[in-house]
Parts: sequence; C-alpha cells; structure tokens
Amino acid sequence: MEFVPDKENQVDSWQEVTLVYHAALKQIHTKLDILNDEFQHVHRYNPIEHIKYRMKTSESIVKKLKRHGYESTIENMVKYVNDIAGIRVICSFTSDIYRIADMIRNQNDIRIIAIKDYIKHPKPSGYKSYHMLVSTPVFLSDRIVDVKVEIQIRTVAMDFWASLEHKINYKFEGKAPEYIRAELVECARMVAELDARMLALNEEIRDINEAWDA
Repeated sequence: MEFVPDKENQVDSWQEVTLVYHAALKQIHTKLDILNDEFQHVHRYNPIEHIKYRMKTSESIVKKLKRHGYESTIENMVKYVNDIAGIRVICSFTSDIYRIADMIRNQNDIRIIAIKDYIKHPKPSGYKSYHMLVSTPVFLSDRIVDVKVEIQIRTVAMDFWASLEHKINYKFEGKAPEYIRAELVECARMVAELDARMLALNEEIRDINEAWDA
C-alpha cells in the first residue's frame, strides 16, 4: 500500500507525512547499523564511516514543486518529491559504495525504485555519488504504508567536495562564476584520483596482511 495522505485535513496530513517519513528514516538507519555491525563481526572491517539523515523542510519541498510546475499540495509532495526523506552513507573507499549498495539491495523488505550512479557517470560539475531511491514498509497501528527514501552513498572525499559545491551554489544562487565552476571540476578530478590511490593502497595493505597470516 503506497502512502497516500488524508486530503481532508492539510495540517493533519503534513503531520502524518512527517511521522511516516521519520519512521522510514529510522528503519533504514537501523538496517544500515545492523549490516555494518555484521560486516565488522564477519570481516573485521566497517565499510560505513558514518551516517547522516534529514527531512526536507516544507519550504524546500514547495520550492521544488513550483520549480517543476506542480501545485503545492500534500498529495503532490508525496507523489513527485522523491527526497523528502534522505539518508547519506559515508564510507572510506569507492569499493565500499557498491558493497553497501548490494547489502541494501539484498534486503527483501526494501524495494529499489531507481538507481543513479554518478560515480561511473559524474555530473558535468564533477559531482560524484551513488543514489538509490527505495521504498520501505512502515507499520502503523491500522495499516502498512510504503514510504520512499533517497539513499546517497559516497566516500569521505566525495562528501567533502559535495559539501563545498553546495555552499558555493547557495552563495551564488546556482550562478557561480565560470572560473569557480572550473576549479570545482578540477577539484573533483583530484578527489577521484585521491580515492583511487587510497583504494589501491588499502588493497595493497590487505594483501600484505593476508600474506603474513598465511
């Protein structure tokens, strides 16, 4: 059953939206914590450095709806805004990104709606991240509703770059000078190179440790 808010009372509906999306975030967060603990137990290694999550504000949702030509209703918020609930998973290495994505994909109560791989296919700005739009069931007292959550998985270096890009776009309202945009693209290239070198170094250390233990 897909989540459909009560149209009769907009105030109660927004409260209900907040309730179920917060519940969905908690559920995904708990799943990721359990998977990370299990990975530590089995492999003695934590693929997840830390997790951030947030609910989009009603003002931000309204702006997004207007930008895409939709009327600002609760129903449209739920139907057309996919990132009302967002969770960001930060890991050390690019290989961890796909490992975490596979672990999420293997959860039989999570439905994958869409995947956007901005690591293999970066945005023109240089932005890299792995996005998953998923649906998770939230069990209420009288029904079960499916709620959409956007999951972003990226390395620490990618997250640092994305944070800077967000601040610059906010400062210049999306119209940063060309030389700043060019510098951001160059920084993204350097971040990608750093991630690749750190991954290679980590794999070399792992191979040495395995050789010593043999």
